[in-house]
Amino acid sequence: MSPPLKEKRGCCTSLKTDSAAGYATCPHNPIVVTLASTVTRRVAFSEGSLPRSAQKVSATAEADSKKGRFYRPLPKEFRRDGFSYRQIAREGHAAIYEQKWSGCARPSPCYEVVRIRLRDGFRIGGRFVGAAEVYPKSEAWGVDGFTFNAKDAAFAKLRELA
Repeated sequence: MSPPLKEKRGCCTSLKTDSAAGYATCPHNPIVVTLASTVTRRVAFSEGSLPRSAQKVSATAEADSKKGRFYRPLPKEFRRDGFSYRQIAREGHAAIYEQKWSGCARPSPCYEVVRIRLRDGFRIGGRFVGAAEVYPKSEAWGVDGFTFNAKDAAFAKLRELA
């Protein structure tokens, strides 16, 4: 007989499952959960009348698995250094953000095309910072980030990066 599985209680009562890949994810928590064998329930329904997705499954937490890892996505809109940014297009790990200066009543937009990088989770003084997508640093501009005045030129660069 196998040892009992520890149950992880979280914010969600249901997990998004991918039975082909053998894992489940909670949309509010970046923990990857490996699905255990299906447990048959004794209910008032006849056997086989319940869809497989309605059958009970046990779950265990899996650390350091690259497969199915959740990365917190870049925000669609944000403000930084007096500018407001709004994502207008995304293809894979490349995106276009419209940049406007917040200090002007009628600002003319510029377009930043960025290569989105993935950062693994890490610990700072006992606190865990989850894995996330990251905007390029200013030191990476010209390699992972590009600024354009024309929207057409920005979309051309996006197609090149994607």
